[in-house]
Amino acid sequence: MILTLTLNPAIDMNYQLGHLTINQVNRCGRVIKTAGGKGLNVTRVLKCVNAEVLATGFLGGKTGEFIADELDHAGVSHHFVTIKGSTRHCLAIMHEGNQTEILEDGPSISGDEAAAFLREYDRLLDQATVVTASGSLPKGLPKTFYQQLIERAARKNRKFLLDTSGESLKAGIKASPYLIKPNQDELAALMGEEAAGEAGLVASARRLAETGVRFIVVSLGKKGALGYFNGRAFIAEPPAVQAVNAVGSGDSMIAGLAYGIDRGLAPEEALAYGAAFGTLNAMEARTGYVDQAQVEAFKKKIAIRTVG
Repeated sequence: MILTLTLNPAIDMNYQLGHLTINQVNRCGRVIKTAGGKGLNVTRVLKCVNAEVLATGFLGGKTGEFIADELDHAGVSHHFVTIKGSTRHCLAIMHEGNQTEILEDGPSISGDEAAAFLREYDRLLDQATVVTASGSLPKGLPKTFYQQLIERAARKNRKFLLDTSGESLKAGIKASPYLIKPNQDELAALMGEEAAGEAGLVASARRLAETGVRFIVVSLGKKGALGYFNGRAFIAEPPAVQAVNAVGSGDSMIAGLAYGIDRGLAPEEALAYGAAFGTLNAMEARTGYVDQAQVEAFKKKIAIRTVG
């Protein structure tokens, strides 16, 4: 079973506008509301391909109830810890080929709520084979919280896939997660310098591997991703497609990686699924969705090449 962590979920509100006019009334005829947060995007994509997946994290207030109801309606298994604060909203405005986002901070987690989550997490780890953790930490939790979760997973020999940024990522790396997935900007912030070309990306990945992270994946957007595992580097390149909604494509890549890793596939094959899931999500209007009927055929179109 794949256990997905969404510690700072949200109701994602996607407004589809032909044109956004600042300081004027903008009317929107199409609004998509989903149970959101990066980890829940991962969860939904895994559900699309019938993977055994269970979601956990924190939920609170009426917004939390909405998310739980949406997951129930979709048949997604979940065990969230209830908190006093209200789960947040996040707004994405699609306009003129652009995407403008407004993200609420979300609730603050108390010490008792964090302790309750750790007890639930330890119990769920007994059922899991792979763990994914995506997105920011909510207020109230220490920057080392992901680090704690990775250490607990390691004690039970569970593979932990960490997709976050900033101080949470730096702290998490200290616990040697199985996989991290920074994009190029996040990699530059992590390493303190821009990586120049493919050679620079490989050099940065090699340095990260020295910290004990087994599998480094650098997201390259529509160009796919670079993988580094056990001293070898490779790139998964998807074919060019017409993107409809790229929101959640990075999360879909994590879902594909988890899907491949959970099946015991080679890193190159897992990365091919990651690139396939990420690209297929971008072809859909819905966030965190892939068409299962297209997965295997599209995955065969992903070109894997070695980077020397």
